[in-house]
Amino acid sequence: MKKLVLIGGGHSHAIALKKWGINPLSEVELTLITNVVKTPYSGMLPGYIAGFYTFEQCHIDLPSLAEFAQAKLYIDQAINLDLEKNLVICENHSPIPFDLVSIDIGSTPATLTIPGAIEHTIAVKPISKFLQYWQQLVDEIQQNPEQKIRLAIIGGGAGGVELAFNIHRHLTQIYQQANQPLNQLELHLIHQGERLLSERHPSLSQKVETLLKKLQINLHLNQTVDQVEATENSIKKISCKSGLTLDCDRIFWVTQASASPWLKQTDLATNEQGFIRVNDNLQSISHPQVFAAGDIATMVNYPRPKAGVFAVRQGQPLLENLKRSLQEKPLKPFIPQQEFLILIGTGDRKAIASKGWFNIGPNSLLWRWKDYIDQKFIKQFKT
Repeated sequence: MKKLVLIGGGHSHAIALKKWGINPLSEVELTLITNVVKTPYSGMLPGYIAGFYTFEQCHIDLPSLAEFAQAKLYIDQAINLDLEKNLVICENHSPIPFDLVSIDIGSTPATLTIPGAIEHTIAVKPISKFLQYWQQLVDEIQQNPEQKIRLAIIGGGAGGVELAFNIHRHLTQIYQQANQPLNQLELHLIHQGERLLSERHPSLSQKVETLLKKLQINLHLNQTVDQVEATENSIKKISCKSGLTLDCDRIFWVTQASASPWLKQTDLATNEQGFIRVNDNLQSISHPQVFAAGDIATMVNYPRPKAGVFAVRQGQPLLENLKRSLQEKPLKPFIPQQEFLILIGTGDRKAIASKGWFNIGPNSLLWRWKDYIDQKFIKQFKT
């Protein structure tokens, strides 16, 4: 009996597990290794931050999904691969053998080179850890709404911008309900580029910057953070290369992604950021028994941004090639789209749609469309 092991419960693997459960291969033992029980759907994260969704509504229950796929489940952290003996080395369990292994463990923000960033900031990825911090912060503010809070978001890509909109919406609502002035919240968004969303069209950047300024969110462009330190009373001090300094109570880190450090201990071919280099079949270019998808993978022929849309699209072709490999059939190439639509929630049940040079919104119809797409995606794992 052949052994297929999935490491991580990301979007691609969630789709693969659901489809495997519907149409499994006989004579294959399937195993899932994950360090979280509930995996968040990134598309609904901004809505959860804004208070539009409950925790259950935007999370996939991995034990239920593994049971549906008739997969063995290990709640554990993979920390290495023995690619000569084909073993997954785990933190708490004995090594798990495989014939094929697939990796979908997401990414983490690249904070390693900034002094103090790891110790004094809250990384938005992995999302599951960030959500614990977020809930603690919401509870603190609800219990003591008279106290002013200063927050900073480092990173002005789509993730940082959406986070700013939705944090502002939820926390100002708490202050309103407690009859407190809205200036209790001081929110900063720091970005090293000349404009927010620098990977998108300038017209979108201008629109988003105008909306954020209307909400009195402080924008700091052309600012590169070079140090974060803790001062007295647990206050965090951000220092930028320009000389700008900011004192904050909490700092959220949403910058360029990097790979989990343990992958560098393996012999897998990776790029400079540590992401697994895969071919058009989502297969490691150095070890054919290893596949990878989602943020942790970089397609050598089709480099794309680290975005959830690509992880979702890779789920079906990943599963198909895993099955084909197990059956010793030729693999099928997957070509990702070049341009992709993004829907940015602005925290007020409105959204902006953007693709290439085109953008429209914010309006409530686009938010309802986004909500429909997200609810439809998550619903397949609830039934």
